[in-house]
Amino acid sequence: MSIINKVFAQHRSGFSLLLQKFGRWIPDKPYLQMMFYIQMGKRLNLKNPHTFSEKLQWMKLYNRKPEYSMMVDKYAVKDHVAGIIGREYIIPTLGVWNRPEDIDWDSLPHQFVLKTTNGGGSKGVVICKEKDSFDRKKAVMELNQAFHRNIYKKFREWPYKDIQARIIAEQYMEDNATKELRDYKFFCFDGKVKALFIASDRMANGEETKFDFFDENYHHLPLTNGHPNADVLPTKPVCFEKMKELSAKLSAGIPHVRVDFYEVNGKVYFGELTFFHWSGMKPFVPENWDTQFGEWIHLPNSHSCSNT
Repeated sequence: MSIINKVFAQHRSGFSLLLQKFGRWIPDKPYLQMMFYIQMGKRLNLKNPHTFSEKLQWMKLYNRKPEYSMMVDKYAVKDHVAGIIGREYIIPTLGVWNRPEDIDWDSLPHQFVLKTTNGGGSKGVVICKEKDSFDRKKAVMELNQAFHRNIYKKFREWPYKDIQARIIAEQYMEDNATKELRDYKFFCFDGKVKALFIASDRMANGEETKFDFFDENYHHLPLTNGHPNADVLPTKPVCFEKMKELSAKLSAGIPHVRVDFYEVNGKVYFGELTFFHWSGMKPFVPENWDTQFGEWIHLPNSHSCSNT
């Protein structure tokens, strides 16, 4: 590793924050080139991208379809998904508000989940298991922080640029067997499932979240990406084949999208659609898996791309 790379590795978060703070006027392409070097420690190849990480940056710039913004909106996407696979797979919505301060607490049941519609990952998610002891002020504060956070600004994930920020309340879900709500995240390429990972221990006190990757036949893959593997491998979900089937339907015609599902007491529920896993800026270990995932993405012709 060169001296320059070592410096970036040691001070990655600091360089990233500086770029975010002073890079708002930098066009998307040079911004991503700089951020990619900070996060990944190597130059971004946009002329001939071949890794998963590189191709995600390419698609941020050159595969800009307006419907993608609707598909990352946690409220608007529900009707879209219901129209393709059926409303029985949608977690019921209990309320929708324009601001955290507008939440009608009296209308909510004893347990519920609050989410910002413009959030990504676990950001902007507040879980209430006991309404009587629930800290509403803290919840509003946390939701406001996520509410005003623009994912586009940090890693230029353009579908989030102009998304309408709202708050939704959803039915609280928990699987009786696992005592948690596990994510089953399917990596889909033009309607074909090639891999998935399972997130576990997300809500466990004092525990880091665990990621375990599997192929389309549920064989465990020897890699890590952002989080360590679990000490005990997650068991194969009962509805694994159904989730694969639904993922294929939802990802048809899209070069790459990650389709997330939950399994709750033997039933499948849709989670979200993610176009940029880790924003394409989290190393695979070992690195060859970045190339393997990249081979599954067939980039569309860029002549019809939006200008950046």
